[in-house]
Amino acid sequence: MALIFAGSTDLLSSQRTSRIIGPLLRFFDPNVTDETIRLVQMVIRKGGHLTEYAILAMLARRAFSNRRGIPNASQLSTTKTSWQAWWLSTLYAGTDEIHQAFVSSRQGSPWDVLIDSIGACLGLCAMNWHARWRSGRRGVDLDQRRR
Repeated sequence: MALIFAGSTDLLSSQRTSRIIGPLLRFFDPNVTDETIRLVQMVIRKGGHLTEYAILAMLARRAFSNRRGIPNASQLSTTKTSWQAWWLSTLYAGTDEIHQAFVSSRQGSPWDVLIDSIGACLGLCAMNWHARWRSGRRGVDLDQRRR
């Protein structure tokens, strides 16, 4: 959360990131248009939103699960901790956008809260998929050992 907060300052404003992305794109293609640079910058910035909130939600879910002291939580508690992690991430996204509204080089956007909450959901879905894949793999390994 501290990293997200720091990134919400002038440190990662669009004016600063454009100083890196634009010259890098022009290095690879000197004929690249300003419109293309703006589009690539937007995709990278919104992709960053998705990624940072996916990571936040996964860490929050893990923290909520570990807090219960249950290493192999039941499906019900896994669902509950996933919802708690999603809500925490979404609420933090809202407070982050409020914070950005007070930074002169940034602006708060409800669309960013939506993108952030989608990122949190995607992170939790990936975490659940991975857990199911691992438990399925363990079942295959046990079957092979029995033979």
